[in-house]
Amino acid sequence: METFKKNWEIQKNWQLIFPFLGLVGLGYSSYKLAAALFKHLNLLLFICTTVVIFFILLGVTLFLFKKLEKKWILQYRWEMIRVFIIFAMTGTSSVFVSRPLIKFMGITKENLNPLLYWVLYLIIGLIFYQILLVFFGWALGQFKFFWEFEKKMLRRFGLKRFVD
Repeated sequence: METFKKNWEIQKNWQLIFPFLGLVGLGYSSYKLAAALFKHLNLLLFICTTVVIFFILLGVTLFLFKKLEKKWILQYRWEMIRVFIIFAMTGTSSVFVSRPLIKFMGITKENLNPLLYWVLYLIIGLIFYQILLVFFGWALGQFKFFWEFEKKMLRRFGLKRFVD
């Protein structure tokens, strides 16, 4: 455990919650992917497939950590996990917010061209994604990182005059 804490620069025990939540989220994602792709397998094969997907996702995640560690300026390595958790919460939440909103506005695939429906759905989701990203960053103690990230993203969208 001490080696793990040293590798992730964890000074206090409460900071262990982020690696734990990251592994739980990775396990859940592995389970959902296995269920979506291989739901017809028997239980033992399904569990083995979930474990294999878990380790593949873990490898991809650790690879991303190494690449982004140089790019993102964070004080400690464990904060990378917190940033990934915030991105995951934001993406999921923006879908849960935009789906009912688009239904409330009366926009459905049946009464609108499907291409236009998906374009509107993505635009509404993207708007809420921007708001929720800063909110979850603030709520989980990474406001400065996400505010800078948000300003960079808005500049790329051509909204530089609103940011500066």
